Amino acid sequence: MVLQNKPDFDDAMARVEAWFDGAIVDRVPVRFTRHNAFAEQVDDADPERWGSLRERWFDVEYQIERYLRSIEAKVFLAETFPVYWPNLGPEVYAAFHGCPLEYGETTSWSTHPVREWPDAEKLQFDRGNQYFRKVEELTAAALAVCNNRFMVGYTDLHPGADCAMAWRGADRLCMDLYDTPQQAKALAERGAEHFFEIYDHFDGILKQHGQLSVTWMEIPSRGKLHIPSCDLAAMISEQQFKDLALPIIEREVRHMTHNIFHIDGKGVARHLEQLLRIPEIQAYQWVQGVGEDQPIMQWVPLIERIQTAGKSVVVDLQPDELDPFMQAVRPEGIFLCLPSASEEQERTLLKRIEKWT
Repeated sequence: MVLQNKPDFDDAMARVEAWFDGAIVDRVPVRFTRHNAFAEQVDDADPERWGSLRERWFDVEYQIERYLRSIEAKVFLAETFPVYWPNLGPEVYAAFHGCPLEYGETTSWSTHPVREWPDAEKLQFDRGNQYFRKVEELTAAALAVCNNRFMVGYTDLHPGADCAMAWRGADRLCMDLYDTPQQAKALAERGAEHFFEIYDHFDGILKQHGQLSVTWMEIPSRGKLHIPSCDLAAMISEQQFKDLALPIIEREVRHMTHNIFHIDGKGVARHLEQLLRIPEIQAYQWVQGVGEDQPIMQWVPLIERIQTAGKSVVVDLQPDELDPFMQAVRPEGIFLCLPSASEEQERTLLKRIEKWT
């Protein structure tokens, strides 16, 4: 692949590929962005242009134009790649099965349509579904104009337990695990049934157009990349996680070349030992949260546990945390994500990181 605004693309990919194996080419990979920055981007367009927020999200021409504006004259240093991925919100996989979404300024959410168990029978995956078709349209529109300016990725997919949570609601599903555990498990399995079909559909389209495998984390793979996750894990016991979520996750990752498990906070991290035993997961993204969960240094022991298990880890930290972090942690297996204010700051940070051995 050749990217016009990323002349060091091959060198950057070599660092990413070494990182998946826990190795270092010349320095650790670095991505200059903040975790979930895409979800904080408030749209400055005239709201009168659309009848509703949903219409704005579904406006293919506008969404592609907005992305193109965001990369104008932008310099992509280190392992920061220009990536467009179709985004209708984090529960779009659940919506592919007929689950309605409501739209806000920067995200969308499920209406939790499974009020009673028979309601689950109404949820059927359909390639003619409005959300599925819209993701196809967004993908096709991006591919038509990328012209080696940016990569096109696939949408955020959350099958299994998190899909069940989108359908049922977190509170009800947690109660179900005590009252009707078999039905809760059946709902999670229903949420996993079409995952491979959906993943391979979009992966096939992208591969036909010479694209790599990449999504919202914007870390590419030349094979099949997946970001498994289970936000429900923060609310359930280790045994419930083992019974409900783990078998589905294990099936998901066996289908892929590279997997980066998204550990969304200390609640999910309670299940780290079970996750570290999955050989197909090469890396983990640690998201430490806000408030008392910052700064990053309190999580160095957790990061070292991942490294000791022979796995790699994506770490988000602030520029002023960089030096103490590098002094405390060995570089093997680390992928740094740093917010930055300017290209000049990025180049300065890179010079400091290059000395970390």
